[in-house]
Amino acid sequence: MNRTIAITTLGAALAFSGVAGAEEFEIRMLNRGDAGAMVFEPDHVKAQPGDTIRFVAADKGHNAETIKGMIPDGVEPFKGDLNHDLTVTLTSEGVYGIKCAPHYAMGMVALIEVGAPVNLDEAKAVKQPCKAKSVFAELFGQVVAAR
Repeated sequence: MNRTIAITTLGAALAFSGVAGAEEFEIRMLNRGDAGAMVFEPDHVKAQPGDTIRFVAADKGHNAETIKGMIPDGVEPFKGDLNHDLTVTLTSEGVYGIKCAPHYAMGMVALIEVGAPVNLDEAKAVKQPCKAKSVFAELFGQVVAAR
């Protein structure tokens, strides 16, 4: 009887903490994808706080890292190593700008939207190099359309 109560209590605690319903999203780092060369696929993910994002090094020469000024306040930036998968759990609401450092100027960027896009204006204000600017303009348009 006590064991049943303990298991029920643990299940309820997990459900209320958000862990039980957490999802995992996979973003592949590719030399070529549906949108062209040097891409994250998908390049826009809508997640909830507590969800996990797994960046998969499907092709060599890529990494995933946050872009300065494009993460919610109080969130620690992350940076994956070249040619390695990276898994992060995002707990704060907002938008997260992601780049592949070697291919940033070529537009290899992604946008992760976690819950409400509370830092959208700040993220939009970050200056982007070359093709990253047009890719982010399209990605931000998807966030605004979903508001």
